[in-house]
Amino acid sequence: MIGLGLRQVQEALNRKADEIQREFVAASERLEEVGRMLLEVTEDERRPLRGEQTALRERQQVLADEINVWRERSRRVLTQPGQNSLRAYLNELLALEDAGVTPAVKHAIYLLDAPDEELERLSASSQRSVETPAARLLKRARTEYDMRGTDPAARLRSAVEFANRAGMAQDDDAIQEIEAALQDADPLVREVAALTAIQLHKFRALRIADLDVAHRSTQRLAQIKYPAAIPVLVEILEKPRTGFVPGPSGPEEKDNSRSRMVALLRLVEWHTGEAQKALRARQFDRDPNIVKAAGRALDLFPGEWTGPLTPTGSLRPRG
Repeated sequence: MIGLGLRQVQEALNRKADEIQREFVAASERLEEVGRMLLEVTEDERRPLRGEQTALRERQQVLADEINVWRERSRRVLTQPGQNSLRAYLNELLALEDAGVTPAVKHAIYLLDAPDEELERLSASSQRSVETPAARLLKRARTEYDMRGTDPAARLRSAVEFANRAGMAQDDDAIQEIEAALQDADPLVREVAALTAIQLHKFRALRIADLDVAHRSTQRLAQIKYPAAIPVLVEILEKPRTGFVPGPSGPEEKDNSRSRMVALLRLVEWHTGEAQKALRARQFDRDPNIVKAAGRALDLFPGEWTGPLTPTGSLRPRG
């Protein structure tokens, strides 16, 4: 039972990180907007914009550090070597006096001290009631009339709604549960799982500040054999952005060029008209490697792109 209490503490800590993540995304979007404005205004008008640009970059760094702190706090919940160490760590979290975290921490401490009879009662009650959001979505895909109709709109709508729930795209367990259903025997369940996984990884690939996490999601999108992944890969390719990766002395600012290359190579393999159009648009990209790869692919396949290729040679995505 204490395990459930600790997972609730983890969820509370991750929600705190997610809140800061949303601030980071807002700062990033404003930074992109300022960058565009700098190209369109006079030199006098650029001075305050450059000041705001500097302040936003500094704010990004602060937020990235805060996100890492809260993620690390979440990780440490389940790595304490014993009950005394766990109790001390929970008290440290309690001392933070964070309104979103304190109730979960107090509940976990209560469970540490609860008698066996109370723990058995709480465990029985929990087992009767626990069903994950992902399990409920997949259950609906098996049973609900709208979800099982010939029109895929209801399945897509449910996938988007699920992925847009607060914190869901940061829930690794939920993503694993959805991805496990990609092998389900029911084709409509597989479709719902694919659409949902695409939406979850889209959020991570395009909005998460941690570019290592974003890159892993781009790789997963490249592996999903479902056409709904194509417009998401196009969006990744079309949107250069910056974020942070772990470095020896803390977070380091990087760009998403490696994710964009994975998206480009997978689009070549999809070989659709939409993919071809996206590569043509990248012939004047600011990343010379993207320009070179797009040009080479278009030279290799000069005709109209009408369907998937088998990955061959140097066009196969790497890492």
